[in-house]
Amino acid sequence: MTETAFYILLSLVTPKHGYAIIDYVEKLTKKRISLGPGTIYGTLSKMKKDGLIEPVKEESNRKIYQITPLGKEILDSEKARIEELYLNSKGGL
Repeated sequence: MTETAFYILLSLVTPKHGYAIIDYVEKLTKKRISLGPGTIYGTLSKMKKDGLIEPVKEESNRKIYQITPLGKEILDSEKARIEELYLNSKGGL
């Protein structure tokens, strides 16, 4: 999973629309990652197709998405993989 996809999926633990995702990721990464509209909406479309997220409602022409149980499973797996990488980098065996 790319870092961008990870942060988008992480942001959808609570329902958000596209701009709120962009804002959340920028704040979380201290603006190290700044998502453009093409990136965010392309990734959301792929994640929806893969069953990782789902639209939950629409407000003022903005679709609001949230993570699905499958998406949560994938996110937890990715967190464990990242933690293993970090721990191994600190000394491993």
